Amino acid sequence: SLGQNVIVIVPGANLLLNFEDLKRASDVICKAKVVVCQLEINPAVSLEALKMAHASGVKTLFNPAPALADLDPQFYTHSDIFCCNETEAEILTGIPVGNLEDAGKVGHMLLERGCKLVVVTLGAEGCMMISVEEPIPKHVPAGKVRAVDTTGAGDSFVGALAFYLAYYPKLPMEEMIRKSNCIASVSVQASGTQSSYPYRKDLPQDLF
Repeated sequence: SLGQNVIVIVPGANLLLNFEDLKRASDVICKAKVVVCQLEINPAVSLEALKMAHASGVKTLFNPAPALADLDPQFYTHSDIFCCNETEAEILTGIPVGNLEDAGKVGHMLLERGCKLVVVTLGAEGCMMISVEEPIPKHVPAGKVRAVDTTGAGDSFVGALAFYLAYYPKLPMEEMIRKSNCIASVSVQASGTQSSYPYRKDLPQDLF
């Protein structure tokens, strides 16, 4: 139905990425401003990339997609920002996320597992953020838009957040998340996944 998320994953080349490839890329990884990982490559390789980045003081943003019920606990401790959607949150914690309160419960549980900052994306409802510093769950709403195709909205959000972390590191986290919500909501108003991502020039310039 319109506005609902349906995703087919064809891993292909992603699963061929291995530790040797990481070694070759270690220079780039350790000099980056932000490293984003998720689970479309072998989870052990993803975790190693997070560890390399983390050890070099690089900001790490982890999106457990597609989610695994038995995620290696080290993913929680090596992610500066742990960002999941409602479905992923439920797979990881067993808690179905139907509202903000549920998202807050998930957030608390993930902080207990060693996360520093958790963002649970809630589709049209925006996000819930919670951190070690601010353990009271905070709702960051998204603007109301007419969703045409929501595939790729999560990646659009994560990509935007990585951009703000790299280029505007002094922005308060809530502001980064609010701006990332705006960019993701632009992406759901067009069809397709990559094809729906806006260019900087086509976005409201107050986002930058």
